Order: sequence, then C-alpha cells, then structure tokens
Amino acid sequence: MHDVIATPPEGPQLRLPALGFGTWQLHDEECREAVRHALELGYRHLDTARMYRNETAVGAGLRDSGVDRDEVVVVTKVRPGDADRDGVAREVAASLRELDLDHVDLLLLHAPSPVPLEETMAAFAAERDAGRVTHLGVSNFSAEQLDRAAAEVPIGCVQNEYQPGRAPDDALAWCREHGAAYVAYSPLDVRGPVAEVLTEIGRAHERTWAQVALRWLLQQEQVATIPRSSNAQRRAQNLEVFDFTLTDEEMRRIEETA
Repeated sequence: MHDVIATPPEGPQLRLPALGFGTWQLHDEECREAVRHALELGYRHLDTARMYRNETAVGAGLRDSGVDRDEVVVVTKVRPGDADRDGVAREVAASLRELDLDHVDLLLLHAPSPVPLEETMAAFAAERDAGRVTHLGVSNFSAEQLDRAAAEVPIGCVQNEYQPGRAPDDALAWCREHGAAYVAYSPLDVRGPVAEVLTEIGRAHERTWAQVALRWLLQQEQVATIPRSSNAQRRAQNLEVFDFTLTDEEMRRIEETA
C-alpha cells in the first residue's frame, strides 16, 4: 500500500495510507469486529465521525486488533452544528473519550457550517496546539471554501464524494495545487453505464468491478479513498488493489463514461 503525502504550506507533512477503512453505517459489535478485522488485514487508516455515533466501537476495534496505535491514522469529524469554539472543544473531548485515545491524527469539519469559518478554524488550531489533534482538514468543501479555510490554518486533507461516473470537483484540483490529500468517500456508489465498463475491464484483469473502481481512484494524483464494507470477504478484496495497474486507455475509458 502506498501513502498519499500531503505537504500544506506552513503545515506539518501528513502521510495518509491511500486505502482507508470507512465506518459510516457500522455500529456496535458489527463495527468493532469490522475495524478489528480491517486492521488485521492491513488497513492503517480508519475513518469515523461524531455524526456516525460509532467512535466507541471504532476505538474498541483498534484495541482488539493489537496493532500499535502509532501505526494507524485515525480520522474523525466535527458536526457542522457544533463548529463554534466551545462546540469544537466539546466534540474533540467526546471523540477522544469514546475512541479511548489521547489524540486523533486528523480532524475534519464534516461540512460547511453556519458558524463563521474563522471561528471554527481557530478552534481547530487550538486543539492542534494542545496536542489533541495532529492534522486539520475539511469535508464537502468547494475550492472557494477551501481558499477561505486555508487562509486560517494549513489544510492537510479534503474529504469529498468521488467515484467512477462522477466528474471530479474543483476541490481535487485545489488539493493538487496546494499539497493536500484528497480522500474520496462513497467510492463504490457506482451507477449507470460506468458500472458495465468497470465490469468489462475487471474481466481483463481477473478483478471485480469494485477493485477496478478503487484502482482507478488510487492511480490518480493525491487521491486516497475509504471504502466501507460489513462483509469480511469484501474488506479483503478491497485491499487487493495494489498488485495490478490500469492502462492509460482503461483510465480514460472510465473517466469518460458518465
């Protein structure tokens, strides 16, 4: 597995494992076991959020895995409705308590908020300066919104929806220009004609359509992704995407199929 290297101006370098394990819609024992198994397989990037209401299970799965904490990049997110100064402090404290960690590696604002961005980013910076958070980022932001956020703090990561059949948003170009990691969520939410193209290309490589979709994302500059699966076999399959390569023509076919 390779890392996506983020080098935001005036910020610390972030090494983000390119293939992470998403935990949205996983809860309780199912989530705990999925996280434990994912780490056993070799995932080293865990994605959760306050909104998911599963941080306790994610933390338990991390403990159960026996994997050294320092080997895993743990990501969580602050809800937009709690993005004021006091709310960020409260959200981070709750995340650390439920995850049973002394810090998270990457803290994201889950989506644009009615709270002034300057206040939110100042609160994020305070958490970083206190050692409770290492890197800062945002989710569901446009390039214009990223410019505003980056004027306040170094943005190491942007997490937006992206999958085959969906045109790249302006945030991807922003990340490449500014040295941030772009994390594609819902990478397998594929619909329409592109699904047939993925299946056809998969046959040529003896791979599933999902493995081709993930490989297509991972071959793009600065792109990481966080597939989620409650199925143990699929978790393993999703990780088996680093021993084959799509040709330039195959990459273009997928990109050009809406």
